[in-house]
Amino acid sequence: MTQAIRSEPQAGGADATLSDSFVALGRAARAAARAVALASADAKNKALRAAAGEIRRQSNAILAANALDVADAKARGTAASFLDRLTLDPARVEAIARGLEEIADLPDPVGRVLARFERPNGLKIERVSTPLGVIGVIYESRPNVTADAGGLCLKAGNAAILRGGSESLRSSAAIHACLVAGLKAAGLPDAAISLVATADRAAVGAMLAGLDGNIDVIVPRGGKSLVARVQHEARVPVFAHLEGIVHVFVHKDADLEMAKSVLLNAKMRRTGICGAAETLLVDKACVATHLQPLVSMLIDSGCEVRGDSATQAADARVKLAREDDWRAEYLDAIIAARVVDGLEGAIDHIETYGSHHTDCIITRDADTAQRFMNEVDSAIVLHNASTQFADGGEFGFGAEIGIATGRMHARGPVGVEQLTSFKYRVYGDGQVRG
Repeated sequence: MTQAIRSEPQAGGADATLSDSFVALGRAARAAARAVALASADAKNKALRAAAGEIRRQSNAILAANALDVADAKARGTAASFLDRLTLDPARVEAIARGLEEIADLPDPVGRVLARFERPNGLKIERVSTPLGVIGVIYESRPNVTADAGGLCLKAGNAAILRGGSESLRSSAAIHACLVAGLKAAGLPDAAISLVATADRAAVGAMLAGLDGNIDVIVPRGGKSLVARVQHEARVPVFAHLEGIVHVFVHKDADLEMAKSVLLNAKMRRTGICGAAETLLVDKACVATHLQPLVSMLIDSGCEVRGDSATQAADARVKLAREDDWRAEYLDAIIAARVVDGLEGAIDHIETYGSHHTDCIITRDADTAQRFMNEVDSAIVLHNASTQFADGGEFGFGAEIGIATGRMHARGPVGVEQLTSFKYRVYGDGQVRG
């Protein structure tokens, strides 16, 4: 059984042969999941490190494949922000390899005793972490997700079925081949990390249907339309990764220089990632001192600002914001900005327009910061730090499979611990229930 399905797009959806291949892929992944769940930490780590070494050896081949993907994307007139997420260079390839090694260095999440207690009748009970099983990951544009998702799932004892975007098929296939080489080196089944390398949209539908009961959870990582489709059609549980409508709130007691530094990094370090700031909120109590320096700094740095009337008054270059700007994930050098009435106004705006992804307050007032951290119901809240720290690697997770914005099971960066469930082990000495 090969671990990669390839086909040309089908005019009328997947044909019978492709459907059969999907079912076979799911069954192979289920069998591999059982093997990986029982694999030793040493075996999993050996596979990860071997894959990292293979990525370094195959760097030129990966970059050549990526260059073809990028050329096709440019020919289609793809936006610059999308191209940034798609493009690999030697430093990014090295970061992919290093990310796998960092995952290998993490403690094994499988078999941890999460709780231990004894009942009055003498039963001894343990809650122990276990793999989830087979995880389907559907993602767009970012070829590095192939390694991040595959590596994280493996470390957590799961099998992974990966479906990258059609725009990055060559890049993802080249990286996947390195992951398979790592699995072989460690004596683990190839199907532990499978790639659905087809542009046929039927692949997504097949995965959302669960591949004949062989997928346990789906993780979508992409734009709003992808996530909406997954949530609407999935017949298996979903770790939702909604768009990052990320806010930076500058409170009246914010240090201006700190606010400038944090805001500029939050917006402009990399505009195409989900942790990039998309909305600036400024406390009306500091408009006279803070608004113009912040807005002008952004514009002078190449960022378009779309603001309310107060923000326009601060700098004539500001464009008037529309209602949909407050709900926009630009993933580009654009930011929405408005003046709000203190902490309450900021929280009201975030709860009305936000996506519960990541939000930040900049202030020297510890009590105000604590209220913000307590009352803003987002997966990640920050005080006096760039929102671009919303990343599994920055949290010490080695990498992430996505930022979960839902409230069930996993929330925030989904790393190896979040890719496990648990079971109860109960030890008795002949007890029976009366």
